[in-house]
Amino acid sequence: MSAIEKLFPMSLQERSFQLKARRDAGTAAPNWEPPQFAECKKCGRRATRQVWVKSQYVCPNCGVHLAIGAYYRLSTVLDHGTFKELNPDIAPQDVLRFPDYQEKLAAATVKTGLKEAAVTATGKIGGVQTVVAVLDSRFFMGSMSTAVGEKITCAIEYAADKHLPLVIFSASGGARMQEGIFSLMQMAKTSAALECFSSGGGLYISVLTNPTTGGVTASFASLGDITLAEPGALIGFAGPRVIEQTIGEKLPEGFQRSEFQLQHGFVDKVVPRTEMKAVLAQILQLHTQGRKCR
Repeated sequence: MSAIEKLFPMSLQERSFQLKARRDAGTAAPNWEPPQFAECKKCGRRATRQVWVKSQYVCPNCGVHLAIGAYYRLSTVLDHGTFKELNPDIAPQDVLRFPDYQEKLAAATVKTGLKEAAVTATGKIGGVQTVVAVLDSRFFMGSMSTAVGEKITCAIEYAADKHLPLVIFSASGGARMQEGIFSLMQMAKTSAALECFSSGGGLYISVLTNPTTGGVTASFASLGDITLAEPGALIGFAGPRVIEQTIGEKLPEGFQRSEFQLQHGFVDKVVPRTEMKAVLAQILQLHTQGRKCR
């Protein structure tokens, strides 16, 4: 190791990743100063962001899982020093010249530091090289644009080409209305890519977080070989209020939440955020060992 490498042991990309993860967690500021305190939306518990980071933004009082940024989520599951971002320059296109869309995209970028609602990367989880994609609900509610569909598809194709397992964390309100039919086309595009990936023997783990709804639920989020979910996540196509108004009936308690979906066979396991890396590592290591035994 050279003197320069000893002085800067992390790569430039890794240092950038760590800074983005801290920014997402609220412990480092880019162009804006985040509030010093964060509050649980369910029970009202307030604590400094440094305290919340230690619990990975899971409320120690009521257990609710707060929304977290894409880079911070990646930092909670990837082995240290293994992050490599894929296709970071893919950006949204205003294909329909939708009124005020460009301005809203610019505002979302300033707020989150993201170019789009999806971040894709490759790295190791429990020592297993993996492709990971994360939707960030802070950017246009994680809605699926043409750029998001392209990033997810490219990640799937990269995993297929490199013979790597794939993990996708979904958090989305569905299709992006500002891109109309072009957004809806991403459902077929991502699903077709996953079919090719699956036909080649690839392992796809879908992780559903709050909320996973609309076109994302109706496409790649529901196609995992193994489907995990965070506790209390809203999972469905239409929201409960829309369903109640449509059928004119009151829905069961906890309807569409991850625990309800587990009971009805839609989800394989509900995994707390603090245990997610260990569970993913166990699955990926078993998969890798199985392939070696063939």
